[in-house]
Amino acid sequence: MARVPFIDQDECIGCGNCEESCPDVFRLNDDGIAEVHDPHGATIELIQEAIDACPVECISWEEE
Repeated sequence: MARVPFIDQDECIGCGNCEESCPDVFRLNDDGIAEVHDPHGATIELIQEAIDACPVECISWEEE
């Protein structure tokens, strides 16, 4: 099974770090909360960098 990024939107503060780190995978929605718009839009390494950049640690991996 492949892993895909998951965002706990209840915990997201909308800082935009994930979108800045990995814009092909993450974006801020109309409410200013991060969402995954293409879970396969970048390498695992780039997605992990975005996960590591999250100040509230609301992004994680889940099995697809």
